[in-house]
Amino acid sequence: MDLIADPRGAASSTAAKPRLLVARRVPQAVAERASRDYDAVIAESDLDAEATIAAATAQGSAAILSGPRVRLTADHMPRLPDTVKIIANPSAGFDHMDVAAAKARGIVVTNAPDGLTECTADLSFFLILAACRRAAPYARIIAEGWRRGFGMPDNLGMRVSGATLGIAGMGRIGRAVAQRARGFGMTIHYTDIARLPPELEQGAVFHATLDDLLPVCDVITLHMPGGDGTVMTRERFALMRPGAVFVNAARGGLVDEDALIEAAASGHLSGVGLDVYRSEPDFDLRLRDLPNVFLTPHVASATVETRNRMGFDALDNIDAVLAGRTPPNPV
Repeated sequence: MDLIADPRGAASSTAAKPRLLVARRVPQAVAERASRDYDAVIAESDLDAEATIAAATAQGSAAILSGPRVRLTADHMPRLPDTVKIIANPSAGFDHMDVAAAKARGIVVTNAPDGLTECTADLSFFLILAACRRAAPYARIIAEGWRRGFGMPDNLGMRVSGATLGIAGMGRIGRAVAQRARGFGMTIHYTDIARLPPELEQGAVFHATLDDLLPVCDVITLHMPGGDGTVMTRERFALMRPGAVFVNAARGGLVDEDALIEAAASGHLSGVGLDVYRSEPDFDLRLRDLPNVFLTPHVASATVETRNRMGFDALDNIDAVLAGRTPPNPV
């Protein structure tokens, strides 16, 4: 277990400060704020559940800034020390822990849903462009030295401008993707648990079910939360238009990857763009080897501004709970 104490040293006055365990690697600006405001122990590598329990017990932590490796199940929660008042997730997702079990212990769980919206939408639209315009084979051609000329019938992708975009999940990120798509003159269709009010819908066409949405779109992008099982099955890929493009920067568990690989390999899908996978980081290498699949390594939030914001939002939630206030982002 790699942990470092307050980097200012033992001479600093931390006796009156609440004890915080930062159970994952964080950007320097986040670590500096945590060390300034708390008696902080900061992990040098992402901790798993057992290491987190051990570190929180040894420190007597009042708060834990968590991460996806800290998979605290119902069996783990009773083993956390009674000192823990809050587990703060610096991301929108919290499906890696048993929230009900935490609440049963009187522990507040928070997330950070706001800071990721713009960069995740940027990355999602990047995947749309890359999958439609065959970025993966183009990059391979250049990497291999490009010594053979191409003619008019070669290396053809799909024009993004004017295409029909289907958004599965029209929350913050889905709406931000729609905003970008409007700049490309795309026709926007969507599905969600309920139709949006007109001021949020902004002319997008609502479909009551995913099955209704899939057949009418040139491009489908997922923006659903995780935890509800696989939604893109073999049957649903078959509902997509021949030659359509599929993009996922939401959750890898939403997709049957065997079915996706079949649809891409057969040409039923002309392009695929993925930032998330069922197994990370040891993703299915068959995806890498398909020429019409463009991949990024779960980096939707990977900008300086967004990663700092994520950490600061988690600390804002911790500040509130330990001061006896309602946190900005309770789960």
